Amino acid sequence: MSAFEPRPPFYLGIDLGGTNIKSGVVDDSARPLSSISIETLAEKGPVAGVESLAEAGRLAVEASGLSWDQITGIGLGSPGTMDLSRGMLLEPPNLPGWNQLPIRDLLAEKLGRPTALQNDANAAAYGEYWAGAGRDARSLVMLTLGTGIGCGIIVEGMIVEGRHSHGGECGHIIIQMENGRRCGCGAYGHLEAYASATALVKRAQELLARETIPSLLRDLPEPELTSRAINEAADSGDELARRLMKETAYYLAVGAVTLLHTIDPDILLFGGGMIGAGESFLEEIRQHIQSMAFPTVAKGARVEYAELGSDAGFIGAAGCAQLAFGRP
Repeated sequence: MSAFEPRPPFYLGIDLGGTNIKSGVVDDSARPLSSISIETLAEKGPVAGVESLAEAGRLAVEASGLSWDQITGIGLGSPGTMDLSRGMLLEPPNLPGWNQLPIRDLLAEKLGRPTALQNDANAAAYGEYWAGAGRDARSLVMLTLGTGIGCGIIVEGMIVEGRHSHGGECGHIIIQMENGRRCGCGAYGHLEAYASATALVKRAQELLARETIPSLLRDLPEPELTSRAINEAADSGDELARRLMKETAYYLAVGAVTLLHTIDPDILLFGGGMIGAGESFLEEIRQHIQSMAFPTVAKGARVEYAELGSDAGFIGAAGCAQLAFGRP
């Protein structure tokens, strides 16, 4: 238990990932009382997976020092396509076999508390809005850079979910109309195919095969050629790695400008593993935005890194429970 005086009511937030589940109890002012992580074991199927979610919840409540009677509700952030109104996972690519799963109601039945389901990127964005880099903002857009590119949009405290639960899928903004790179979703020209961590590594492999210039990246075995390794090489002055990072900053700025012109938020955040590229990478994105966006739009929005790291998901999921169950 932390030294601060927790403010009830309390909410359990659970962030479901393809590899790990992170969960914690959060008070009404967005402060975590606990944080735990366990393996998802997604390959064992949805029955075992829901039990893992329940176990993560039980462990988080135990670690918080609270009783279950003090937990007002549960928020669950999950990847994949979903029907939020019915609490259903539809066809989550990172959770094979979990199709058409009434995950919200199954978890609520296991833990005996009302449960709200939300897209994981939306939940992380809400976490930053509630407790992180966007806590003083009225509107926020967050791009999460990882295997793919997730996005969450918050306007006046409300999550933009879309009519059919698929709003905010901005990793699939088309940034190249002709001869575009193929995205993991199978379509072409999407932002995710250019600027995700996965796309950065793929572009590096292609450039190494095509160019003859020396590079620190050539000495790396394939498993060690990661987005982090590319960034570290760029920081060391490696010409090829610097070129890749500069191109990535440009691609992200193209996507960001579309979102700035569409949403006109107070703040646009970048989260995920690639934020380890540091302030110089972010400043490069800002400069491209300044050159491409309407001056008033570019001036009106801050462009920053997210603050909460991997905690954003469960904190934001708890915030979604507060939205659903904690207000009249």
